[in-house]
Amino acid sequence: MQLDRVNHQFNPNSYFEDVIDRYNFDRHLRLILFDAIERIEIALRAKMIYHVSLVHGGLWYLDPALFSDSAKHTQHLLDLKTEFDRSQEIFIKDQRSRYPASDADAWKILEVASFGTLSKLYKNLHHQLPAKATIAKEMGLNLHSELSSWLEAIAYVRNIIAHHSRLWSRNMVKTPVLHLNNPMGHWFSQSLLTVQVKKPFLITSCLIYLCNATTPNHQIKTKLLELFQNNPNIPIYKLGFLNDWDKEPVWK
Repeated sequence: MQLDRVNHQFNPNSYFEDVIDRYNFDRHLRLILFDAIERIEIALRAKMIYHVSLVHGGLWYLDPALFSDSAKHTQHLLDLKTEFDRSQEIFIKDQRSRYPASDADAWKILEVASFGTLSKLYKNLHHQLPAKATIAKEMGLNLHSELSSWLEAIAYVRNIIAHHSRLWSRNMVKTPVLHLNNPMGHWFSQSLLTVQVKKPFLITSCLIYLCNATTPNHQIKTKLLELFQNNPNIPIYKLGFLNDWDKEPVWK
């Protein structure tokens, strides 16, 4: 369906059914990507709790010495407290009831932290912290700065999905950074076009890559390929899927 933006009239051969088809396609796309994000969020949370707590104790998130920006760290603590206070999880309610004057250990408070808060907390950890590099490596990346940019982009997409907004033909405000020595480079046989970076293609590819590293035998890619196959009339180039995208190693 096309619209004459000058005269505000629909062009010939525009059909309401096409709008419905694209809406349903986008809805299914968002559900699949949300599944991928959930897997990555669980993996990130578990790795942050384990690796940092193992070295710095259960209350490491309170220690400003572990973070690069003190002002941001203060905001992290406010965000964590807000999410902790409003949680209705039984183990959190029990913590608040039994230990009202005590801070919760990381394995409790981070369990109810939002993906956005986890992403910011990870990014602000000191770059020299070995645990930060370990987490990135276990997520399949060589550089923690790269993982930070990916997590920011994923948090952005997660918010779009959570608010039932469209991914169709959207320009991404946050895009993942790809460094030259990134293993992800082995998953692309040629340089990406600008439109592939700006549209959902790159972040979708990154989600598959992270799922490969954190949850082997996942079905995210299979579900996406089936969605595309079952909707041959949907022009997926609007999502940045062009330039022989299906021949790229990450999509084979």
